[in-house]
Amino acid sequence: MLPKRILQKRIPQSRIDDQPSLSSEMVREAQGILHRHLKRVGLKQTAQRDTILRTFLETRDHLSTDELHRLVQKQDAGIGYTTVYRTLKLLAECGLASEVAFHDGIARYEHQYNRRSHHHMVCTGCGGSVEFFSHEVDQLEQEIGRRHHYVTTRHTFQIYGVCEDCRKEAGHEEDGRKDEIKKDYVRREDVHKKSLAARPA
Repeated sequence: MLPKRILQKRIPQSRIDDQPSLSSEMVREAQGILHRHLKRVGLKQTAQRDTILRTFLETRDHLSTDELHRLVQKQDAGIGYTTVYRTLKLLAECGLASEVAFHDGIARYEHQYNRRSHHHMVCTGCGGSVEFFSHEVDQLEQEIGRRHHYVTTRHTFQIYGVCEDCRKEAGHEEDGRKDEIKKDYVRREDVHKKSLAARPA
């Protein structure tokens, strides 16, 4: 297990963006996408939903509902948690957001407006994440879609590991864990081989 001080530090995020910031025109276009979706599902367009969308698009982090609610409250203290939760679901439905689940089990959202498909590397020690592009993973999505007669629209791909900072802080403790994992793997392999050998021919 990693030291408590590692688990308590702020989660670092390395994010790649196609646009360093969104123009007011782009925000209006994103609002148009949300408004059309609201009309399709029979819901009203409201100033509160627009505030939530703007706040969400302005951030560069992977946000939980709690985190977004805190940011939104600075703009409009009257916006409740439930409104933020439901609006995030609507943003995901219309493609403006996607849900990402990291190792801590908390659902987070990142905006997808005008962004290329990307993937995540997640540290299981501190919860930090790094975004990256992979043409090969995108090609694999298309190939698997064709094989199963699907028109693919998106995918999620996450790699889990331990970041350099956490490995440095954990020191030899991590090396010990690796040795234990290797020994356990060898033991399982031995048990498997013995069970195969014991089967009647």
